[in-house]
Amino acid sequence: MIDLNHIDDLARRLSGLVPPNLRDSREEMQENFKSVLQAGLSRLDLVTREEFDVQRAVLLRTREKLDALEALMAQLEARSPGTPDAPGSVPGSSY
Repeated sequence: MIDLNHIDDLARRLSGLVPPNLRDSREEMQENFKSVLQAGLSRLDLVTREEFDVQRAVLLRTREKLDALEALMAQLEARSPGTPDAPGSVPGSSY
């Protein structure tokens, strides 16, 4: 889910920002940065771009179907002589 290469790169960048007098423990700090980043990101409810794109496509198809159903409902309601909210009215009946 999370690309570890990006986390490694970010941890290296963070350890590069450490003052020169603390660089002796640079590798240890880099590993700590990496662990903290992984822990923080794992707590987030993230999805991959691929999962996002799939869900977006499903949502778009659902929206298209909903729009089509709403249009059909409007056509059917326009043809109906009674109002759908009136008590006892039956769509399509001619009482």
